[in-house]
Amino acid sequence: MLIPARMSEAEEKRWVTVMLDKLAAQESKRVLGDTELAERAERLSAQYFDGRARPTSVRWVTNQNTRWGSCTPSEGSIRLSHRLQGMPEYVVDYVLLHELAHLLVPGHGPRFWRLLEAYPRTERAKGYLEGVVAAERLPNPPGAREE
Repeated sequence: MLIPARMSEAEEKRWVTVMLDKLAAQESKRVLGDTELAERAERLSAQYFDGRARPTSVRWVTNQNTRWGSCTPSEGSIRLSHRLQGMPEYVVDYVLLHELAHLLVPGHGPRFWRLLEAYPRTERAKGYLEGVVAAERLPNPPGAREE
């Protein structure tokens, strides 16, 4: 967040609070529930995999802090990390497609990656997620302020 240098510390704190509240409100509008997430997965499967990937369940989970998503092909279940909530739609779509592809191809071999080539934002989404991971590893993450 950029803040004019002329702002006092009190004005800066107030402004940051206002902007964070606005961002939180925007994110809460964009967060999908499990039902909407499952519907989105169905649409993506139809659009990119001719409807062949049919999960039995798709849901958000809070116990995945090192993975963006996971799939259990034998059960047909897909779980997405809550950390994706509020990220751009194309990123969530990519992770959903990635997990849907596992219903068709269990591993990460060439056949798996060929399936994801159909999604035009695969590389962009992977880059976004790599950037998030890199930012989390910084000693002073962006937005952190020394007091």
